[in-house]
Amino acid sequence: MASQKNALIVGASRGLGLGLVETFLQRGWRVTATQRSASPGLAALADDALTIETADIDDDAAVAALHDRLAGQSFDLVFVVAGVATQAHDPAHAVPRDVAAQVYLTNAISPVRFAEVFLDRLAPKGLVAFMSSILGSVGLNDSGGWETYRASKAALNTLARSFEIRHRETGFGVLLLHPGWVRTEMGGADADIDVATSVTGMADVIAARLGRTGTAYLDYTGKTLDW
Repeated sequence: MASQKNALIVGASRGLGLGLVETFLQRGWRVTATQRSASPGLAALADDALTIETADIDDDAAVAALHDRLAGQSFDLVFVVAGVATQAHDPAHAVPRDVAAQVYLTNAISPVRFAEVFLDRLAPKGLVAFMSSILGSVGLNDSGGWETYRASKAALNTLARSFEIRHRETGFGVLLLHPGWVRTEMGGADADIDVATSVTGMADVIAARLGRTGTAYLDYTGKTLDW
């Protein structure tokens, strides 16, 4: 019988992160889910296979403390979902410098820093996943808009590729995932798909990538996206 898989889902308070936790639990995984503050949605999932932790990926001390609390655990999947879209609809020149800088830090720098800290908690041939977006594709940007958000996700894609190259001899995979345009607080009510469709697809893509090395930039259907 195959051993039970273990996932760390970072940023699981609501929306896609919460949906991913529920999906992996339904598939028989053990899941450690992080929240920035108390999440009623996570609490409602109460399950013997679920551990809930509190940490903010922008807080290095909180991430280090989480790393210590999870000593001795090994994760087949570390998935950093957390991200922000502050003033995403404003053109870059109209976004205050401190706001634009925070979007960049939360969406690009903090996820890779988190992965760096938790690399020693990754199981052999495990998978590090980052919640990216098709908006992070430079090649597919033919409509403009969402400028600082696009830039932050493009930066995440670049940093994640460099992260995998830097650690290539370790033998793990990196996955950048576009969840689709989803009806969440960020995606809005007019989005194409619901959370269940997105997270089911992403979980299938993750299952297919487990054990594979290198970096892939895919959407929730498994389609490869242009960088």
